[in-house]
Amino acid sequence: MALCFPSAWPPPSLIKSPSSASFPLIIKCHAATPSAFRISPPPALSLPENPNATPPPLPSLTCALQCPHFESCSGCTQEFNLHRPLILDQVTSFFNKFGISDFNFDSCKLWGWRCRAKLAVRGSSTNPLIGLYEEGTHNIVDIPDCKAHHPNINAAVEILKQGIVELNVQPYNEDQGTGELRYVQMAVTTYNTSLPASERYRNGKVQVALVWNSRNENSPNSEKLDALAKFLWRNGGPNKKVHLIHSVWANFQTSTNNIIFGNRWRHLLGEREFWEHVGGIDVSLAPSSFGQANTRAFDSLLRKLHKYVPIGASVADLYAGAGVIGLSLAATRKCKSVKCIEINKESKLSFENTAQRLPRSVDSAISWHLADTSMEPLSWLVGSDVVVVDPPRKGLDPSLLHALRTISSVEQKAKSLESPSLKVKDEKRPWVLRAREASVQIQNRPAQEESQLLPQTLIYISCGWESFKEDCVTLLSSKAWHLDKAHGFNFFPGTQSIEVLAVFKRGPGVKTKKKKSAKKKRPS
Repeated sequence: MALCFPSAWPPPSLIKSPSSASFPLIIKCHAATPSAFRISPPPALSLPENPNATPPPLPSLTCALQCPHFESCSGCTQEFNLHRPLILDQVTSFFNKFGISDFNFDSCKLWGWRCRAKLAVRGSSTNPLIGLYEEGTHNIVDIPDCKAHHPNINAAVEILKQGIVELNVQPYNEDQGTGELRYVQMAVTTYNTSLPASERYRNGKVQVALVWNSRNENSPNSEKLDALAKFLWRNGGPNKKVHLIHSVWANFQTSTNNIIFGNRWRHLLGEREFWEHVGGIDVSLAPSSFGQANTRAFDSLLRKLHKYVPIGASVADLYAGAGVIGLSLAATRKCKSVKCIEINKESKLSFENTAQRLPRSVDSAISWHLADTSMEPLSWLVGSDVVVVDPPRKGLDPSLLHALRTISSVEQKAKSLESPSLKVKDEKRPWVLRAREASVQIQNRPAQEESQLLPQTLIYISCGWESFKEDCVTLLSSKAWHLDKAHGFNFFPGTQSIEVLAVFKRGPGVKTKKKKSAKKKRPS
């Protein structure tokens, strides 16, 4: 059970950093838990009846995980003060050093926040274990009462366990490479317009993707796979009082490495399309494409990001995935153009489905390109006012980082020539031609010749703090960019991970000078 002791004053939505810090930190906290899990403060903490008496010091907001799996499961590393990761002071100090004195942190939802989970299936058909590896081992920790999971993920896992036992499904054995069910991915969609907005999250439905230990659906044990899918649908589908299961998919994987998914997918039961509403648009996500685990926190980040993109801007969205960020900007900021660049071909279909659901009022030239941003990165920056990067945990590719560091010299060189050096010539490079063939063009406005200008704003979204620090220092040391704003988001409460939204502007920035105190003239 989660434990939270919120103080009555100051309001928990605004919490400043400890007095030892020399700079302000504002934490936006969403620590309120469901009424069934809320524990009232002890009577000793109530205000005295005598209005003239000095009240005792009120406690700070202390939020505890209270998860039975904490010490054995590798998922969470921080048990107390979930609203304030231990790394937060370091992050605040770092940004303060570079002139960001108003860094703020959104603590987001603290329990039941995870809407997407990949879980290993081990044990036996009579005692299946579904969970995460114990730290430093390949021993599975069963986590039926995980406090991070959306509650409906835990409920779907319980139904899956019942199906494994009843149908004698053999969990995967890593040492021998035998067994039938290797992993399961649970993804929750809270998209349900038939319900009031306040009820959609808790009534989310679960898309179940079963990773089956075979090459395809024609393997000898495929009948058991179909039986397991039907069991899930029968016990969690629309005919039950609580409609829990959104759909059931199968992925086929026989590799002995640590890669969870194979390349072959098959839709078994339920709805084929999986929708979510974030950043002001409806988003389609295939089970094979990347999706953020913390839906609510991601929505908060997107709405903050919107404020830093000018109306009518041209945007390049690098490491775009299914193009959620770019398409969200096209719809909310009336962008002139948006181009999304992504290396995973599985994201293409999700991009196309999402783009088709955009409001008719969207009047942007939108494109999605299957390409590696590390190859000729400058070509993706040309013609954009704003570039958004959302790299993996390792940070920016070195070639892209170099292009951003040297962007000023490239621009000056282009201006000094009669014909712009950035002008695209007849393309012959095979990898670029392949990317063009796989691209998706959505021309809502008449095509115009692309501007040869380079971005004036860089928006960096980071899930890897250490790599972001290195990239940030590199960008700032070049004097081509300066930090303008920074925000933090608690995407993974209970861990030492923090999501950062940093806004860089072109140029070295302006250092504020201290005003000299005017000397008083002595009377003559």
